[in-house]
Amino acid sequence: MQKSLAFLGLVGLVLLASAAELNSPDEKSRLLVSKQLLNKFVVESMDVVIKYSVFNVGNVAANNVQLKDASFGPDFDVVGGQTEVSLGRIPPQGNVTHTVVVRPLKFGYYNFTAAQVTYTSGEDTKEIQQGWSSEPGEGYIAPFREFDKRFSPHLLDWAAFAIMSVPPLLIPFLLWHSSKAKYEAVLLSKKSK
Repeated sequence: MQKSLAFLGLVGLVLLASAAELNSPDEKSRLLVSKQLLNKFVVESMDVVIKYSVFNVGNVAANNVQLKDASFGPDFDVVGGQTEVSLGRIPPQGNVTHTVVVRPLKFGYYNFTAAQVTYTSGEDTKEIQQGWSSEPGEGYIAPFREFDKRFSPHLLDWAAFAIMSVPPLLIPFLLWHSSKAKYEAVLLSKKSK
């Protein structure tokens, strides 16, 4: 009986200590960074939209937030946005979104790597924290000719098809119409006699 009471008291103390630890506020900001390619197809010489979403899941504001993506080298042109941006302050439980538009200059396989984020946690601290975004991973940049061949409306092809399909339809119709006109003329001449 005394052993079970002692065990029950020990379990109660452990539960009380863990509950107190769960209720103590964590005085840090924690950033979750997501990097997404918004295009369904990534094609050479066509715009690729990349969205960065930064979420502060901590209880303190993140200050001096810097986002840097060095994964786009000389094989890409930055068309819109910046690959190095200062996001300033992100409040607790807040989020910020940044978009960059790049244009690939070459086709083939490319590894879309993570972006780097640096920030300070809270107002008083000078310690710089560093994190990385999610990686979209390796993707295929399709050649423009291949993409155009698969997904263009092929207007010139349809026009050529229409021009080529007119004679096989028109010639039999004209032959039928001329013979019909001859027989109607013969029929009218017989009726009038």
